[in-house]
Amino acid sequence: MLSIAALRAHLVRARLAGVVATTREAGLRSYRLFAARDPRVLIGIDPEGPWQQRDLIELMARRCGVSADPLHTLGPDVIDPDLTLAGLDAFADRLGAAARRGAPVLLGTGHPHRLLGFYAALADALSAAGCTVLTPAQGRSVDITTRFGLRTYRLEYVRGVALVRLPGAERSGGEPGAHTHSPLPVRLALAAAADAGGPLPGLVIGDHGWVCGAGQLGFEAMGPADTNDPALFVGQAEGCVSVVVPLDDGVRAAYYRPLARYVLNRACLSQ
Repeated sequence: MLSIAALRAHLVRARLAGVVATTREAGLRSYRLFAARDPRVLIGIDPEGPWQQRDLIELMARRCGVSADPLHTLGPDVIDPDLTLAGLDAFADRLGAAARRGAPVLLGTGHPHRLLGFYAALADALSAAGCTVLTPAQGRSVDITTRFGLRTYRLEYVRGVALVRLPGAERSGGEPGAHTHSPLPVRLALAAAADAGGPLPGLVIGDHGWVCGAGQLGFEAMGPADTNDPALFVGQAEGCVSVVVPLDDGVRAAYYRPLARYVLNRACLSQ
């Protein structure tokens, strides 16, 4: 099992934590938009509290490790690696609990270029432990508003992990999946599972809208989040998101492999 010291060093070296590539400007912009209840930043969460920008800065400082100084407006952002380690431990504990009770699990990502391998390793281990890895709404269409306008995507599963693609992208040798923060894919998947008479997930694992959209509907949901993703941390603070792991969600895909090995070892799910 990777030692805590080795994992912490990896987090900082790979810029998963410590000084990260996400900028302070990007974080503050997200906090402003969240305070204004912009759905592009809410990504499925319906906040109960007022959550003004100052509140969000204070929350993100506690849960993520960013500067609590509202006058700090420029430069790279910071994630406290000890908070990342604590988040990984909590994530692993929930993962292990789900495996022990044989809970059906739904996994999905809006970051397939970076995080698909991380989630796929979890899906493989959960399946081997006897959990049903759900794949509802396979091949169905979902309309998502993007900066380029309304686009129709198709919901697909790769190694048990949901993602969205533009129709024809796989055949043309295009991207492994589209980048999206939308909660619409998880709503589509959950509705399809309910319409089919179940099973419904006992745990949803993912990022962005997959976590927020599922958590808002009352499903246990958890996943990683960057410094410019306040919705997941608000969801955790208000009790509709179980675990958030603060980390940069845009580094090389290979850098997440040690994290997958660590949580699977701690959850007693290593194969």
